[in-house]
Amino acid sequence: MEEKVTVNVEGSPPVEVSAQDLNGLKAFKALGLDNLEKMAAIKINGDIKDLSTEINSSAELEPVYTDSHEGLQILRHSAAHVMAHAVRDLFPGTKVTIGPAIKNGFYYDFDYERAFEAKDLPTIEKRMAEIIDEDLPFIRSEIPRSEAIEFFGSQDEDYKVELIEDLSEEKVSIYQLGNFTDLCRGPHVPSTGKIKAFHLISVAGAYWRGDERKAMLSRIYGVAFADQESLSAHLRNLEEAKRRDHRRLGRELDLFSIHEDLGAGLILWHPKGGTIRTIIEDFWRQEHYKAGYEIVYSPHIGRAELWQTSGHLDFYRENMYSPMDIEGQEFFIKPMNCPFHIMIYRSQTRSYRELPLRWAEMGTVYRYERSGVMHGLLRVRGFTQDDAHIFCRPDQIEDEVLSCLDLTLHLLRSFGFHEYDVMLSVRDPECKEKYIGDDDMWEMAEGSLVKALERRELSYKREEGEAVFYGPKIDIKIKDALGRSWQCTTIQFDFNLPERFGMTFIGKDGREHRPYMVHRALLGSLERFFGILIEHYAGAFPLWLAPVQAIILTITDRNIPYGEDLSETLFGAGIRVGKDFRNEKLSFKVREAQMRKIPYMVIVGDKEMETGNVTIRLRDGHNLPPMSPNELIDRIRDESEKRR
Repeated sequence: MEEKVTVNVEGSPPVEVSAQDLNGLKAFKALGLDNLEKMAAIKINGDIKDLSTEINSSAELEPVYTDSHEGLQILRHSAAHVMAHAVRDLFPGTKVTIGPAIKNGFYYDFDYERAFEAKDLPTIEKRMAEIIDEDLPFIRSEIPRSEAIEFFGSQDEDYKVELIEDLSEEKVSIYQLGNFTDLCRGPHVPSTGKIKAFHLISVAGAYWRGDERKAMLSRIYGVAFADQESLSAHLRNLEEAKRRDHRRLGRELDLFSIHEDLGAGLILWHPKGGTIRTIIEDFWRQEHYKAGYEIVYSPHIGRAELWQTSGHLDFYRENMYSPMDIEGQEFFIKPMNCPFHIMIYRSQTRSYRELPLRWAEMGTVYRYERSGVMHGLLRVRGFTQDDAHIFCRPDQIEDEVLSCLDLTLHLLRSFGFHEYDVMLSVRDPECKEKYIGDDDMWEMAEGSLVKALERRELSYKREEGEAVFYGPKIDIKIKDALGRSWQCTTIQFDFNLPERFGMTFIGKDGREHRPYMVHRALLGSLERFFGILIEHYAGAFPLWLAPVQAIILTITDRNIPYGEDLSETLFGAGIRVGKDFRNEKLSFKVREAQMRKIPYMVIVGDKEMETGNVTIRLRDGHNLPPMSPNELIDRIRDESEKRR
């Protein structure tokens, strides 16, 4: 009798079909599903498999479409294999290493006799298109580990051999694509013809396995989407991102610079960038004072014993710089501010009546970053963190978390960020032994975070097992004008440092109790936040942040005295004003001011001198009706106060 199995997809009635030669694709055909051509893979009882996977027992099936998140990951991984196939065809002798799917795309690392260059990409892309047109199947097979080592060794694929030798499995899976065979867990799309829209975008250097002591490889990046329309939209976004790149704008607008002579990852803030930083810091302090914080300052170095007590030398040493010897004692430059704030707390006996204590600092810290990961202002070695620590009683936790959320949302909205992704990181309930602190402490802390998020009606993603060992936390990622997410805010409990430093307060009962400690940074690092701001606004900062709010442009030299008087009037009213009294054409001055993204261009000519008014041109090209200097001052003040 022919063996039968029952297969079904949620929402459809079960179907009994022959088990002989049954695979995912045949099962879907038997179920009468539409859109077979859009399927990338199949879920069999929840596990993602190739569509060609055999089904020999009754199962719950689910289609994985190429335009779903999981389907796109499979599509992009398959595109990486096609790229490796193309590179091997075009550049014989190339050794392939690893080629994963990443956000929006894929990459593959290659070892060739020379580094690949951008000019190679069109040729590789053309060969990929040919392979895709051939509609070659991805054929999976499993072979013994020893046989795989022998096979890839015979192909001189040293990197593949190393990867296999590190595996513990007795069998490994490989995929054949035409005359190219690769080590891979899969799954893949059924055939190359499923890859409808891709583009190679860049090439970079990458160390094998991220180890700078190992071989430098060529990493080729590509993007892939389910359809051409999505790809085109993404490529437009990439072009817009290039236009907004903070490194280019920082140079063009004279905001900051990085110099090899000074050292990688160390930022020089130029006067205009310094002006914006001052505005940010002044606003930050003003809002923190309103929220009940006190400002503290701490040194840049501390004795080794301090970092030993805090645990940094045990758990964070690789991110710290080498110690310096001062009169026979080791000192470390600080990677964090928290131990210093704890020292302030411990400088005297604390009472329950004093708590909560909220201490904030714009503290500059230094952390070691590998040269390959630094990126303009976004990843640096020296940065100023808008750091704060709250020391409170257990009964004060919920209110303190709520006030942290209120302050961060107010600050972020003031800077023009209104969309967020919120993450709640908590313990892994199955591995509580990995975390310090008892259940009551964790439940109180987690409950306080949840209640605060719910009271502010913030949707969040709960991530079990993502808490650090010393406490749960909230992370807020802001979304910029291009919809990109940036990690800024973190609100984090710490049960560890109060214990390590023996922190106490005297309670109502006259006995010593351990305070709860909350680490929080709202903007994150000023350098990184400034880089995000530059890209969010494409350098055209809102008026309240603009380093120059208005610039006076004279038409002729005889207008200069009136321009000087006007400059003094605006400056006296607290407006950041610039002057361009050069003997140049007005159109040239206007164009240059627009390139500098100055919000207001105040034009002064003979007519303005006669009437005592000014003519205003905005940076977006619009002209305003003539107005008096006082009307201009009122307009700028009003717009600045509204932070537009």
